[in-house]
Amino acid sequence: MILICGGLLTCLIGCTKDPPAADAEVRPGIEVLVTDSMHLVAGRRVGLVTNQNGVDRQGVGDVDRLLVEGVQLVAIFSPEHGFRGELDEADIGHTTDSATGLPIYSLYGARRDPTPEMLESLDVLLIDLQDIGARPYTYISTALLAMRVAASVGRDVLILDRPNPIGGELVQGPMRDSGFDSFVGMLPVPLRHGMTLGELALFGNEVLGIGAQLTVVPASGWGRAMWYDETGVPWIRPSPNMPDLESATHYPGMVVFEGTNLSVGRGTPIAFQVLGAPWLRPRDVAELVGSHPGVAISDTTVTPRSPGDGKYPDMALPALRLRVADRRAYDPARLAVRLLAALAVVHPDSFAFTSTRGFDRLAGSDQLRLAIEAGQTADEILSTWEGGLGEFGELRERFLIYR
Repeated sequence: MILICGGLLTCLIGCTKDPPAADAEVRPGIEVLVTDSMHLVAGRRVGLVTNQNGVDRQGVGDVDRLLVEGVQLVAIFSPEHGFRGELDEADIGHTTDSATGLPIYSLYGARRDPTPEMLESLDVLLIDLQDIGARPYTYISTALLAMRVAASVGRDVLILDRPNPIGGELVQGPMRDSGFDSFVGMLPVPLRHGMTLGELALFGNEVLGIGAQLTVVPASGWGRAMWYDETGVPWIRPSPNMPDLESATHYPGMVVFEGTNLSVGRGTPIAFQVLGAPWLRPRDVAELVGSHPGVAISDTTVTPRSPGDGKYPDMALPALRLRVADRRAYDPARLAVRLLAALAVVHPDSFAFTSTRGFDRLAGSDQLRLAIEAGQTADEILSTWEGGLGEFGELRERFLIYR
């Protein structure tokens, strides 16, 4: 049975909750656990999958919170970018936490799931990771892979949930098609899914047939209309190239450009807020795109310093700068399509997909790339999304915890 735990109340999927008041106090799952639901870990050996975002509202880390409460923490597991969230490397090794002496098993190294042996000494696995609200963000993949191993060895899983930074109402972008599942897209969801990590875990546990004994400890006080800057929870960048909420808002569209020969601003303070290349004529592209709801587009220059993607290091790049004007009206995935179509027209000999496989995985299928290569207009491409989004919206309702 899959349960959702909320303080003294335990309810089945589909239970309704009153929406939070405008001045609601949002408590992340770790606080709900230690104040209301300690029976879930009392007397049990605990493993913790987390990183720098695993903190309470005061910034106290999960490890410290759990140890102070007398929880028997025996192992830590870290996702992409490591336990401190500072590494931008493809292979991160195991290490030891200098403060506690606990082993830190990397889930972003030679393998991306824990071995059954790593879970032998545990009774329950806690997962506290900050999703960003977009399918390609890898922390949900880490959670799902860990859940699968936990299920295979009969270990319980607790998700300590957190708000979706870009809200839980908007669902946008193309669906991921079958045959395009990967670490940047394990779930058949659109680019912008409008779910929390806990809701995605419930969804994946059923849709992927994982069958884990899964409990979600919710973020108390959060409602679907709330964005991260309305929660009172401090922003800690969840990865090196996600500096702020502005970048997170653009990410569900601009992430696909990682599979092209444009820089998304990695190595600058405004990653995913810009698109740049030595050959780019920003004003010509912006003029062809025209106005787009909820966002202002201008031209600028950026210089990537030691970019993790290796694109144009130390080069001053002409770039398009994106600024959110109305975040509830903005659809970054639709803008991405309009930008791609414009780039193909303005720069037919320069614009390129540097990795067709990589681009297709980020987009969720090969349909977007093939349409751009075939010269289809943005409107023609966007018209193909509606059916999939409608079907997903109906399925998604079954797994929503918050209202």
